[in-house]
Amino acid sequence: MIKQISVRELNNELSLRKIKLIDVREDDELAICSIDSSIHVPMNKVPSSIDQLDKNTKYAIMCHSGVRSHNVCFYLQNQGFDVVNVQGGIHEWAQVIDKTMKVY
Repeated sequence: MIKQISVRELNNELSLRKIKLIDVREDDELAICSIDSSIHVPMNKVPSSIDQLDKNTKYAIMCHSGVRSHNVCFYLQNQGFDVVNVQGGIHEWAQVIDKTMKVY
C-alpha cells in the first residue's frame, strides 16, 4: 500500500526539512509551475536516476494530480525507498498552499 501525504502536511514537512520533494512531471509542465525546493525527475527517467536517491531519505513524489506519482511511489517503494504520494499533486498545492501558482 502506498502512503499518502496531504499538501498541508507536505508543506509542513518541507519547512522542517523532514522530506525531499521529487516532481515527476514533464519539462513542459514544469515550465508552467513548480515548487522551488523540488527535485525534477521526469517519470520515465526515474529508473535511470535511482542511483542518485538515498534510501535513508524520505521522499514525497508529486505530479499534476497524483496518478503518475502514485505509480512512481509503487516502483520506488518496491526498490526499498521511503516514499509518500502527494494527494492531488501540484494542482492541489496551487489551490491550497500557493494560490498565486498557475494551474493547468
